[in-house]
Amino acid sequence: MPNESAAVSGAMLRQHLIDPEICIRCNTCEETCPRGAVTHDARNYVVDPGQCEGCNDCLAPCPTGAIDNWRSVPRERPYTLAEQLAWNALPAHGVQGAAGDAALPPDIAALAAEATAGQGGAAPPPWSAAHPYINLYTPDRPALATVSGNLGLTAADASADVRHIVLDFGATAFPVLEGQTIGILPPGTDADGRPHHPRLYSVASPRDGERPRYNNLALTVKRVTEDHDGRTLRGVASNYLCDLAKGDTVRVVGPYGASFLMPNHPGSSLLMVCTGTGSAPMRAMTERRRRRRAQGEGGRLMLFFGARAPAELPYFGPLSKLPADFIDVNLAFSRDPARPRQYVQDLIRARGAEVMRMLDDPDAYVYVCGLKAMEGGVDAAFADVCRQHGADWASLAATLRAGGRYHVETY
Repeated sequence: MPNESAAVSGAMLRQHLIDPEICIRCNTCEETCPRGAVTHDARNYVVDPGQCEGCNDCLAPCPTGAIDNWRSVPRERPYTLAEQLAWNALPAHGVQGAAGDAALPPDIAALAAEATAGQGGAAPPPWSAAHPYINLYTPDRPALATVSGNLGLTAADASADVRHIVLDFGATAFPVLEGQTIGILPPGTDADGRPHHPRLYSVASPRDGERPRYNNLALTVKRVTEDHDGRTLRGVASNYLCDLAKGDTVRVVGPYGASFLMPNHPGSSLLMVCTGTGSAPMRAMTERRRRRRAQGEGGRLMLFFGARAPAELPYFGPLSKLPADFIDVNLAFSRDPARPRQYVQDLIRARGAEVMRMLDDPDAYVYVCGLKAMEGGVDAAFADVCRQHGADWASLAATLRAGGRYHVETY
């Protein structure tokens, strides 16, 4: 079996595979592999899990990227050469056929299940979403990133310290899509003397990086100083990240997420609802569309964004500069003395006609991200909008979820 460089953890194996749909049979992988792990027949090129040591020597020479594919499988039952030779396409993440189902480590899977529990679990991704890479790096084999930026997003006197943190991966391949998350491994140990579990953060930059054509990504991190009941609590990972300086090194695992992804097909629209740092995936999707706007990509963007006050709204300045013909921005402030108290669900109701048009549009996709407490209010607002326009939200929501058009991640 492969050595620990290819392992995920425990009984899991990170198996190296070749995508038969895009492989052009150029033989560079077989010629490059120092272990003789790559072989082929008249149909497919395949990787022998008993020979592959995860050295990655074969990745760079591949002209199509077909060689750069991985699946998490039970160590005792990897995909065999016979199975790989018979494929027309790679198996989906988390659908491992005869090899079982275990795409994520248990602690990460539990966090993902909690985030999507309100909608009955993760919905399928949009049909046109790009292929996500999942679980490429693990606590036993993390990627190392260097902090290249740590910018405060909220006013100095605001009650919340929210920061925009840029991580540079240098020569390490770390592909992410808008809507995916990464895990941060804080240094040190917990109260029981065990290494800290990964903490998950949504990526706040588009797939081509915070700075285009640079191998980096951004996170939106709020410093945690109290729990949801107001009791003093120092968040281990959030304070670690918020205190990082340029040049510091961070251990990163992941990426994760195969559901909360944006559509790729031209003309698709996005209806986004978020609060606080739940804005991270919305910022990634919006920035992706902004960069692609010159190519005529994308339909309507509509954003409902909530915070206590303007000074505590991440990305308030950049948002205010986006043209109205690009994105329809609706900001709700619940603690601003200059205006009546509002929440995102209030604005959804106020814009009911436009919201209903998007819910009825087969090319519109809905994304909800933020605190768990927002979930019920947003759901009730969608129900009210549907009722006012002669529709049933429960039925429509089920249809949207089944079609990969309604995605919720709350925490």
